[in-house]
Amino acid sequence: MDYAFIITIFLIGFIGSYISGMLGIGGSIIKYPMLLYIPPLFGLAAFSAHEVSGISAIQVFFATIGGVWAYRKGGYLNITLFIYMGSAILIGSFIGGFGSKMMSEGGINVIYGMLALIAAVLMFVPKKGIDDIPFDQVKFNKWLAAILALIVGIGAGIVGAAGAFLLVPIMLVVLKIPTRMTIASSLAITFISSIGATIGKISTGQIDYFPAFIMIIASLIASPLGAMAGKKVNTKVLQVILAILIAATAIKIWIDIL
Repeated sequence: MDYAFIITIFLIGFIGSYISGMLGIGGSIIKYPMLLYIPPLFGLAAFSAHEVSGISAIQVFFATIGGVWAYRKGGYLNITLFIYMGSAILIGSFIGGFGSKMMSEGGINVIYGMLALIAAVLMFVPKKGIDDIPFDQVKFNKWLAAILALIVGIGAGIVGAAGAFLLVPIMLVVLKIPTRMTIASSLAITFISSIGATIGKISTGQIDYFPAFIMIIASLIASPLGAMAGKKVNTKVLQVILAILIAATAIKIWIDIL
């Protein structure tokens, strides 16, 4: 048994899931490049893009469970937003997860880079006043939310992500949802999205189960811890951290593609 491999995969899962719970994302925006690039740096076996997307898909499923559980009280979760975006993203993520089998590894990386670039641009758009809106007075265009979630789901399903790294900036910038409500609702929607992506990956044999199991254990420990930390951190700080992470990942992915 290669303990260096186990420890490396566990740490990738723990760090990604802690940030996942804190920022309301599934964590694949962080774990996808970490799984792709870090193991080879330590002389460990490299994963293919298909293997990384498969591991990410099933890991996100468990990471979001822990995050949602931590946010279950306090009125953070918007049920209407969850129903409209959750149902749409479930359909889209299944289509993307199943269809990704027919794509090349280069194609998967390009899709991932495009999603990260769009998310990075949105995160740097000013979001003045959204956190001044009381939770019980939040309003949004339901059908626009559903259409955007469907599109995000297809792209996210392809790369094994749950799409939260793109859902969060869409909720903040386009739908004008307050930050903490965005984080809690995004985790719940991402959980639904990960079901479709995971089924698609499992049915097409794209999951390496041993490293996926290690990532799941790390996720169940770290995600609730991150969510508890996220409740205490200033919302502006949360937005800046997420923006920096997404932008850095987008730059790295596009450097490798080009």
